[in-house]
Formats: sequence, C-alpha cells, structure tokens
Amino acid sequence: MTHFSIGLGTGKQNKKGEWLEVFYPKPLMTPSDAAIKVLKETLWYGDSNEALAATNEQMRVLAESFTNVGENELARIAQSLSNSKLPLVATVLATDDSPTSTPEAYLKLHLLSHRLVKPHGVNLSGIFPLLPNVAWTNEGAIDLEELPEAQLKARTEGRLLEVASIDKFPKMTNYVVPAGVRIAHTARVRLGAYIGEGTTIMHEGFVNFNAGTEGTAMIEGRISAGVMIGKGTDLGGGCSTMGTLSGGNDIIIALGDKCLVGANAGVGIPLGDRCTVEAGLYITAGSVVNVLDDKGEVISKAKARDLAGKSDLLFRRNSLSGSIEVLTNKSSIQLNEELHSHN
Repeated sequence: MTHFSIGLGTGKQNKKGEWLEVFYPKPLMTPSDAAIKVLKETLWYGDSNEALAATNEQMRVLAESFTNVGENELARIAQSLSNSKLPLVATVLATDDSPTSTPEAYLKLHLLSHRLVKPHGVNLSGIFPLLPNVAWTNEGAIDLEELPEAQLKARTEGRLLEVASIDKFPKMTNYVVPAGVRIAHTARVRLGAYIGEGTTIMHEGFVNFNAGTEGTAMIEGRISAGVMIGKGTDLGGGCSTMGTLSGGNDIIIALGDKCLVGANAGVGIPLGDRCTVEAGLYITAGSVVNVLDDKGEVISKAKARDLAGKSDLLFRRNSLSGSIEVLTNKSSIQLNEELHSHN
C-alpha cells in the first residue's frame, strides 16, 4: 500500500512553524515505481511514511522528471506548484500506520473525500492532536494566536476578516468537490467525508469525517463519524445516526440500501436493506423491542442489538402503550423516485 500526493499549505503557518492545513490537488493510490523513483532521487525519500518539505526549484525538477517517465498529470501539478509562494510538501504513506504529522493526516482526509478510500478504509487513530484548532476565514486558515493581529490589520486596511468557524476540520468543498453531488450548505460537510455520486445534502444535513454515502441518497439529517449510508437511503430532517464519537464506541453503524429514517428519529444500531424507522423514534442497542407477527401480535421481545444488520424491518412506537415495535417491512415504503432520479 502506498498513497502519495504533492500539495501546498496556506502560507498561514503559526509562529511555531507548524502546519495548519495542507491542500492536495490530486492524491494518488499506488503511484507507479517510476514516480516513487523520481521522489527518491529529488527529495531523498526513504521508503517510509514521510511529509517532505519541498522548494519551488525541487517542484520544477519533479515536473521535468515526471514528464520524462510519462507521469504527465503529476508533471502538470508539480509545474503549477513550482510557481507557488506558499509552503510546499510531498507526502508519502508507505504503510497504513497512524498518521504522525498534519500533512499525513490531511492526505488521509483527502483520500476519503476524493473517493479513493471508503470510511474505515484508512487508519485515522490519533488524528485529533495532529489537527490544530484553526480560524477558518475568507482569507484562509489563521492560527488562533495570530487571529487578533490579523483582524486588526484587516480593519486598518478597510477590510473585514470573516471568521466562518473555529474548528479542527475545514469544510470539504474548499478542498474537494466530488462529481455528481448537491450540497445546499457546504459548511455542514467536513473534509474527510465520503459523498457518493447522486447524493443530495439539504441545508440541515451534516456529514462528519470518515463517514458518508455509497451513492444516491437524500440527507436531511446527521451522518456522524464512522457511519456509512447505503444507496437509495433517505435521512429525514433532524434525524441522527450514532457514530463512534457520539456513544457508538467500537460499534460501526451503517444503514443499508433503500432505508428511510424519519424526521427527528435516530439510529444506534446497524440496519440492513429496506428498513424504516418512524419519525421521532430513537433506537439504541439496548432498546427493548416487541417483535410482531403478520397479525400484529407480540410473539417475542428482543434488544435492538439482536436485530442489527437485518433487512426489511419497520420500527415504530405503539401509539397507545408507547412500546417500540418491529415488524417485517415486506412492502417497504416507496422512496421518492422522482427526487432521486434528478439528483
């Protein structure tokens, strides 16, 4: 396994000389032996996970060398970067060990958002200390210690420095815009999200890093870290999925194809295909569920975790007793085909 990319920082490095963020125009999976050889000869790369600082002259040498070995796309990017006034970096991940630097962490997040790997497809353990809290502004990333000075400078020059957020993660669309998606509010999708082609994310929809959608989906709710949503699945307004950062622990929550989670509902167990959770109902692993037969009679009780991953289930709450019920959802609620076909 080798992942590789050349990229640049924002030029907003803090006073300690640490990276705030890195932009990689085109991450690569399994680069050719010729490309790796060029890296070794130009940047003294040594077969390990490394983030190698590069000069403009080295980028020009890389561009020429990539051209000579037929790596024309890499050559084009290197040539463009060779004119940059911002810090340059070449990052190589020879193994899938935990990232040890900010450039390594950013490359893994880029791999996800470029759809080169799926959630849980790369090792992200220990990523949080490598991502500094940053002021994300209309002029790029700014170190928090330097923010007051930057704001004052902007005001004295008659400009307004707008701080969009204070966060470890930037919004995905400032780095990657996947093909075939609609995102109504781009600030609600973090870098490191995997957004499948055909997905629509409405204004209140949210997708965390290391999470996302397989393909066509309508997202008006929350996809928490670590959660993957199947094709043709709808998340209603205000609903949520329990991720590995919000109580799910090591349990990987995933929803299968053609599921429907109603408005203000929630899911804390994996679901199979064609499952429905009625509006307002939150299912956790420990929820006691009455299992119904075709006549609506209770035939057994189960913990929701015992139903994890099963398909064609309809979860609802009994309007009289308040108990949670589940029955086989053989007919399944028809999702909005017209909406999905015009994503």
